[in-house]
Amino acid sequence: MMTEIQTPAPPPATPLSGAYHAVWRWHFYAGVLVMPFLMLLALTGGLYLFKDEIDGAVYRRMAEVTPAAARAAPDAWLAAAAVAGEGRAANILMPARPDQAVRVRVDQADGTQRTVFVDPYNAQVTGVTAYGGVMETIKSLHSLSLFGTGMNILVEIVAGWAIVLFATGLYLWWPRGRRVATVVLTATDARRRPFWRDLHALIGFYVGGVILFLAVTGMPWSAVWGDRFLNIVRESGLGRPAAPAAASAWSHAKPHDTPTGVGWTMEHAVLHGQVAHDPSLARVLSVAQSNELPLPYTVNIPATPDLAWTVARQTHKAEEARTLYVDGQTGAVKADIRWSQFGVGAKAFEWGIAVHQGLQYGQLNRIIMLAGCIGVWLLAVSGLMMWWKRRPPRLSRGLIGAPPVPDGPRLRVAVLAIVLPLCLLYPLTGASLIVALATDRLIRSLFRSRPAAA
Repeated sequence: MMTEIQTPAPPPATPLSGAYHAVWRWHFYAGVLVMPFLMLLALTGGLYLFKDEIDGAVYRRMAEVTPAAARAAPDAWLAAAAVAGEGRAANILMPARPDQAVRVRVDQADGTQRTVFVDPYNAQVTGVTAYGGVMETIKSLHSLSLFGTGMNILVEIVAGWAIVLFATGLYLWWPRGRRVATVVLTATDARRRPFWRDLHALIGFYVGGVILFLAVTGMPWSAVWGDRFLNIVRESGLGRPAAPAAASAWSHAKPHDTPTGVGWTMEHAVLHGQVAHDPSLARVLSVAQSNELPLPYTVNIPATPDLAWTVARQTHKAEEARTLYVDGQTGAVKADIRWSQFGVGAKAFEWGIAVHQGLQYGQLNRIIMLAGCIGVWLLAVSGLMMWWKRRPPRLSRGLIGAPPVPDGPRLRVAVLAIVLPLCLLYPLTGASLIVALATDRLIRSLFRSRPAAA
């Protein structure tokens, strides 16, 4: 007589706690609210990592010139650019290679800007385009400023909620005695929701830290928090250095005199010099060369005659930063600002920005940042697939498949413990949280008061 061997039943799954459901619910809504914007930021940010390659491919014909034995007078470059761009030459990028045209930013009377390519050997214009060209458009999309200056506020809110997504996602991933912490993709059937759940967790585990880093280091560019933090760093002595004793104090540049290429620390900082009656680009370039400022660098030409010209090195590594402030009339160097003079707060943020842009550590840096951008899209797709497979059959009844609302004030503490510190650090995120809480409460009260169908 054969005895049938009984296979032991698998142990029952540990029920999910109310705190888990509370955090899951906010993770779900945070994803719904900000993921479309995060996808746009990731797409444009990923493209911006290849700024030099894209710019070179699009403007090769305008940018390439034939080197000659001698260059034309630098001030002739500005005159040619001003005529072609129909405005005032305000900034010039000196290239690192001899076969590259100089690029002159021309400010027009109506406030628009153009980039004029000029052959430095004969002062002939080789092309004119909108300022910054295609990469400036991508940059404007990345900051959402293309849709209006006020939209930059939304970037700060999205970045704050990205941090909330990371924190709540980490809470959901943490095992706590259950097999939840996925580090290897074991499910192979893409038709099953556990496959997409494990894929979502796996991507979050490996690239979530990169996405968090991108969100935090993107904050200095935000409209509210960035300006506020920059002022705190400056006033505490942890930011830009004091102006040299021989120079005037730093002044805040007006929009038309704001220097470009100087980095986050020296942004808007200008120095007054002797009133320039016959300022000369040739004189300033000679000073930059005698001070051994490496190419490439930008030369900012102030519209106000009593401001010093700003010459800023274009760098990849944060510690290579250097800016000269040159009197346009006499050629005297009013200030020579270097990385070693920055405060610890400025150094931290300059380093973070360089890493954010994929520049600080070369090709590996760029690949890791690109992985974060791709990871945002994979998280969005896998999250959408999870929702699609667990969506309720009747979406028309107002059920969208969000995790259930747990009862009890103690469960709300789990969520607040995660999001409240972040909202205190980032006030706009906190304001949006209050709006989200009010909206959630309103919607739930409306559905509770709706009479049941007969």
